[in-house]
Amino acid sequence: MSYPVVRNRRLRGSAAMRNLVRETQLSVHDFIYPIFVTEGTGIREQISSMPGVYHLSLDQLESEIREVQSLGIQSILLFGVPDHKDDAGTEAYGSHSIVQKATRAIKSYAPELLIVADTCLCQFTDHGHCGVIKHNHHTNRAEVDNDLSLELLVRTAVSQAEAGADIIAPSNMMDGYVHAIRQGLDQAGYEHVPIMAYSVKYASAFYGPFREAAHSTPQFGDRKTYQMDPANAREAIREAESDAAEGADLLMVKPALAYMDIIRELRNRYQHPIVAYNVSAEYAMVKAASERGWINERAVVLETLIGFKRAGADIIITYHAKDAARWLAEGVQS
Repeated sequence: MSYPVVRNRRLRGSAAMRNLVRETQLSVHDFIYPIFVTEGTGIREQISSMPGVYHLSLDQLESEIREVQSLGIQSILLFGVPDHKDDAGTEAYGSHSIVQKATRAIKSYAPELLIVADTCLCQFTDHGHCGVIKHNHHTNRAEVDNDLSLELLVRTAVSQAEAGADIIAPSNMMDGYVHAIRQGLDQAGYEHVPIMAYSVKYASAFYGPFREAAHSTPQFGDRKTYQMDPANAREAIREAESDAAEGADLLMVKPALAYMDIIRELRNRYQHPIVAYNVSAEYAMVKAASERGWINERAVVLETLIGFKRAGADIIITYHAKDAARWLAEGVQS
C-alpha cells in the first residue's frame, strides 16, 4: 500500500505563508525589562559585563522610563543598589529605601507602567545572602535563618506595595515565603497586589554578571542551601506546587535557557501565567559573541525568546527587551 508524500514545504515558501501558519507569536507585551537603580545623582554607569545595561540614579531614571515606554514595553522589574548595607538588610524595607523611592518617582510620571519590585535582601546585606545569618552551633557554620528572614521579607514587600509597586516578586527562595508575604500584604490592605513567585530558582552559574550589577556576591559560602540543584527536575515541580498552594499568582523559572524543560513542565501542570527569566549571563554571552562578530545578535536573541514562548512561557524577563522591541517593530520575528 502506498501513501502520498506529505509536502510540508508548501507551507514554508514565502514570508507571508510562514507568518500565516506560525504557531508561536512573540510580542513586546511579553517583556519585562529589568532596571538597576542606585543612590546618588548624575549616575548612568554601564555594567561592564552587561553592555547596554546601566546603573541609574533617580535623576537619570525618567529618560530611561520614557525610552522603555516609547518602545511599547509595559512593565519593568526594579532592582535597588543601596549605599548602605548591614547584616539585616535594613535598606530593603525602609519607606525611603532606593526601590521605594524609585517606585514613587516612576509612578509620578508614568503611572500606567507596571512596576515589578524585586523582594530580596541580598543587595542590602553586607554578607550578600538573601536572609539573616545566624551561627549554627551544631554544624559550626553560618546559615540563613529562614523564619527571621521571612519577617523582614514581609516588611519589604509591604513597604514596596505602599510605594506603589504593582507586583511583588520575591526572589529569596526561603521556605514558606509566598504564604508569609501573601498574609502580610493582605493584612496591610494590599490583597489586590499579586505575587510573582521565583518558584523554580536554580543555584546557577548564569547569575555572575547580575551579581556585579546588583553588588550582591555572597561574602562567604554560596546559595546552594536555599536555591535548587540544577540536576533536579522533580524538585522543581514540588517547589512550584508549594508556591501555587500558598497563593502565588505567577510562577517563574530562573534561569530560562538551560531549563526550558522545566518551563514546559510547569506550563503542562498549571493554569498560572509562567514567567521565564532570561538571566544576565545568557544576555552577556550573546553580547560578547556578537561584539566579536561570531553570531547574528538579532537572529539569536529573537530565536531564543521565541523558544521561551514555545516552551510555554507567557512572560519573559529579559535584558534584551529594548533591542527586541525595536526588532519586532520592524516586523522581524526571527
